[in-house]
Amino acid sequence: MDKPFGHKNYGSIGHLPNSRLGVGDHCVTIGQARIATEKKRDKNDRIIVQEKLDGSNTGVGLLNGQLIPMGRAGYPAETSPHKQHHLFARWVNKNRNRFMDMLNEGERLVGEWLLQAHSTRYKLIHEPFVAFDLMVGSERFIFDDFMDRVSGTFQTPHVIELYEPISTREALARLGEYGFHGAIDRVEGAVWRVERNQKVDFLTKYVRQDKEDGKYFPENTGEEIMWNERFD
Repeated sequence: MDKPFGHKNYGSIGHLPNSRLGVGDHCVTIGQARIATEKKRDKNDRIIVQEKLDGSNTGVGLLNGQLIPMGRAGYPAETSPHKQHHLFARWVNKNRNRFMDMLNEGERLVGEWLLQAHSTRYKLIHEPFVAFDLMVGSERFIFDDFMDRVSGTFQTPHVIELYEPISTREALARLGEYGFHGAIDRVEGAVWRVERNQKVDFLTKYVRQDKEDGKYFPENTGEEIMWNERFD
């Protein structure tokens, strides 16, 4: 089976020091970590820090005039072995006009699909799709351009900091125990977006040490799928 765009929907983000690493995860350099959390290189750096959400990475691309819902690996969502991705494809179809009005040919909107509980349960206070990147190939739109396109149309992650570096401790303190998206377990962490000269330079993230990957997955609990929201 081919990937419609010929590549992954979304790659991995490097972790900050002391972030919990999963299988295959990597860390950013010490220099990058300092830029994100301690001191900018100069006035041309801008740091945006947002709440990290715990769901399934998904995206919706526009290719040859057709909307394509995808999972992280870049395959069509309806071909996934997981029910949550089939439900994502259904949800995209129901919201087709919103995506068609926003996306240009070759673009894809990337976000977190929060319908199924992974390691954090949510009592969702908004729809289950939260958009955090607008991309063409591997290039990300800068934050302001992204927000100009999606604001008022799609939910985006809560912004913790909009200009300056902040430490992981400060970011978690501003989030509090449960963040701003209806989490009923402790918030997972935060994502730092470093922009320089009106381009996205790099992203990095912090995940709390006690996170248990897939804590609520049926294969780990022996129970039915735990849904954060009913989907009819």
